[in-house]
Amino acid sequence: MAAFLQWRKFVFFDKEAVTDPHDNGKKFVLPKGISASDSGRGLIVLGDMEGNIWLVTRSLQLTSFQAYKLRVTHLYQLKQHSILVSVGLDEHGIHPLVKVWNLDKRDGGNPLCTRIFPAHLGTKPTEVSCLSIHENLNFMAIGFTDGSVVLTKGDITRDRHSKTVTLHEGNSPVTGLAFRQVKSTHLFVATLEKVYCYTLSIKEYPKVELDSHGCALRCSSLADPSQDSQFIVAGDECVYLYQPDERGPCFAFEGQKLLAHWHRGYLFLVNKDVKSPNKAGFGGGEISPSEKQLLTVYDLDNKFIAYSSCFDDVIDVVAEWGSFYILTRSGTMFLLQEKDTQTKLEMLFKKNLFVMAINLAKSQHLDSDGLSEIFRQYGDHLYLKGDHDGAIQQYIRTIGKLEPSYVIRKFLDAQRIHNLTAYLQALHRKSLANADHTTLLLNCYTKLKDSSKLEEFIKSSETEVCFDVEIAIKVLRQAGYHRPAVYLAEKHKHHEWYLKIQLEDLKNYQEGLHYIGCLPFEQAESNMKRYGKTLMHHVPEGTTLLLKEICTNYSPNGDAVSVDRGQVNKANSEEFIPIFANNPRELKAFLEHMIKVDPCSPQGVYDTLLELRLQDWAHEQDFERKKHLQVEALSLLRSDNTVFDKALVLCQMHNFKEGILYLYEKGKLYQQIMHYHMQNEEYGKVVEVCKHYGDQEGCLWEQALGYFAKKEEDCKTFISEVLHHIDQKNLMPPLLVVQTLAHNSTATLSVIKEYLINKLKRESQQIEEDEKKISQYREETAVLRSEIKELKSSAKIFQKTKCNMCNSPLELPSVHFLCSHSFHQHCFESYAETEAECPTCTPENRKVMDMLRSQDQKRDLHDHFNRQLRISNDGFSVVADYFGRGVFNKLTLVTDPPGKTVGSLEVNLQRDLLIHTRKNN
Repeated sequence: MAAFLQWRKFVFFDKEAVTDPHDNGKKFVLPKGISASDSGRGLIVLGDMEGNIWLVTRSLQLTSFQAYKLRVTHLYQLKQHSILVSVGLDEHGIHPLVKVWNLDKRDGGNPLCTRIFPAHLGTKPTEVSCLSIHENLNFMAIGFTDGSVVLTKGDITRDRHSKTVTLHEGNSPVTGLAFRQVKSTHLFVATLEKVYCYTLSIKEYPKVELDSHGCALRCSSLADPSQDSQFIVAGDECVYLYQPDERGPCFAFEGQKLLAHWHRGYLFLVNKDVKSPNKAGFGGGEISPSEKQLLTVYDLDNKFIAYSSCFDDVIDVVAEWGSFYILTRSGTMFLLQEKDTQTKLEMLFKKNLFVMAINLAKSQHLDSDGLSEIFRQYGDHLYLKGDHDGAIQQYIRTIGKLEPSYVIRKFLDAQRIHNLTAYLQALHRKSLANADHTTLLLNCYTKLKDSSKLEEFIKSSETEVCFDVEIAIKVLRQAGYHRPAVYLAEKHKHHEWYLKIQLEDLKNYQEGLHYIGCLPFEQAESNMKRYGKTLMHHVPEGTTLLLKEICTNYSPNGDAVSVDRGQVNKANSEEFIPIFANNPRELKAFLEHMIKVDPCSPQGVYDTLLELRLQDWAHEQDFERKKHLQVEALSLLRSDNTVFDKALVLCQMHNFKEGILYLYEKGKLYQQIMHYHMQNEEYGKVVEVCKHYGDQEGCLWEQALGYFAKKEEDCKTFISEVLHHIDQKNLMPPLLVVQTLAHNSTATLSVIKEYLINKLKRESQQIEEDEKKISQYREETAVLRSEIKELKSSAKIFQKTKCNMCNSPLELPSVHFLCSHSFHQHCFESYAETEAECPTCTPENRKVMDMLRSQDQKRDLHDHFNRQLRISNDGFSVVADYFGRGVFNKLTLVTDPPGKTVGSLEVNLQRDLLIHTRKNN
């Protein structure tokens, strides 16, 4: 039970007398003799003692029509239909009549009356005490002073579609009726003594007695859904609320109740003023003239009095057009205008009634921004009062609307750190915290040394994570909470942070290595590149083993990671070589594993392995072991997987003779092979190199001769052998040989005597052969000259008997040439390219002519060549270009002997001579 005296009283309504806009602002006056009233559908409906029904519009225009001959006793205006139901008397001594009016339709200017029927089913006239209509127009209940209730079921606007029954009978007058429609249809019945509820959705209309005390006339009403559509009964001591099956809460509002209404969330009660004399009728239902009544407006949800004021002779309180109207017997109508929500809240703020303001804002459905502002003001109020715990609770309710920094600045003091922690926790729970908030919260935990809260915060389930995990890891690491940081990193798969803490802070190298082995391929590869050197230093064997897996066919160790069996995850082994900088033994094992498993390993793998094998060979002292290492190094060189230049440099660095010579031979660097033996003064090897590769590179013998010539030692045997080969292959002029050996003091004439004798003999033989050819050419030239002279001075007799083309006997017509070739005319025409040339001699003649033209062109190119040579910056490129075009090719012609000139010969004769010479040769 809520005590009335504990409720605060406010003035949330403005009262004013309604003025008539049509009469210069004078007070609006109600019709006299008002006996009934109601409102709805934009109208205030009034009934008077003379049987008239008055309709008041929003503009306060009054219209009326005669509804009954005597008086109107009850009116009920439906809220969802323009249907008005009235009860009144047409004559004395008969049942009251019920009339149903359709206000949208007219009959002679008045609303259309769609139905008239007597209110009571009995024969004895009975006075109607109350009336209620269901909004669906299917139920109408009429209560009587004799304690009976008549229910009309069906379309109440028509006689044919409705049925009337007596629902309730009793000895106590019926004082209130109300229909409730929530899933089922119920009818509440209030009498002076009891309260009942009928279930109309069930055919038998079962009845439930809710209470053993009732209320006076007009002291009951039905609440709206905000109060669960409960039936309100206003007794003299309490106000009771009822559900269809039980009594609900009650409120101790004392005083004699004259009127009870529920309008838009407020309970309106009109009480008899305690200063006024008691002049009420049965149960306080009738009001005598000149009574003072106290109107009180209650907010049952928020438990305060929204308004309270005294009025003279209140007839009724109606709600329409967004306001409330108080009808009085004096004819004055008062307007109660509710203040806006913001004004009401400001009134509450001034009195520091923040809890009540919050409840009011919620009941008024204020938006979240408005509520947040109230929470902020309430929090500020509590903070100034020193109630920091209460303030932080209000600030928490502003999260999402109020800038967090506003609150955080207030609680940065070390003494308020627990309040700040609570706020930051709430901020994280709502996933509205940023990195700075997470940092601050974790710092609060660490300063408070609240390990349990810290553990609870970081071990929240994955679906409840409400903070930036990476920021949390950073803060915990900086604060020295490495174990919680590792837990967070592992749980939320922040692999880099996990490895940083394990390897850099906790030095758990074995754990870090195992963790990397459980990661997906890409992450395992990247982390091994980052931490490989550290792990190799502390866990060399395990690191090497993991690298072998990553570079061959990697699969994570963890069961939680699924691997696509069709995909081969393999890293580039060359990229991991720097990790083994200080671990050559592990590096060698790793590289040998790689070339064994994957012969197509990168080039760097083979080069590095070669370097390692050569280092081991160079430092090995045991002969057998060194021989074995030499074989391994050579086998790697012969595998053709090493880069020639790099391999050669490595072999030279480690003075690996076998490798150097192998690579020289592989690269066809025969001169380098010989120079290598020269540097080591291996004379026999020098000669052997010349024998092996002299045919491919003839200059080797010349270089060998120059090498031995510079030696002051006795190298006669080697010089003789070299000279023998030079002489056989005619590789050097004798003069150059003599000049080369002239600088050697040990090379006496006896060394080259045999060489010179043999050379002179061959030169003499060559001279004799050349002289013979000269004599032969002179004789042939003389013969040719005589033939030319004869051709010019005497007739040519053609004695050929056969065709030179088909070798058949000649027949006329035939064709003869001065070259003594004869052809059948048809053979000549078939094979000759031109009429002036012999088909047989044409190919040779063409060659000779081409040679002559080439000589002419070369003569023309001489000046151009000299000019280009003078102006060019690179004369060698000019000469090379002309060599490429054959300009300097030598063309030898057999001409007259020395001392004789052929300048007097004609050009054509020269050409004939040249052609003939070529033909005879």
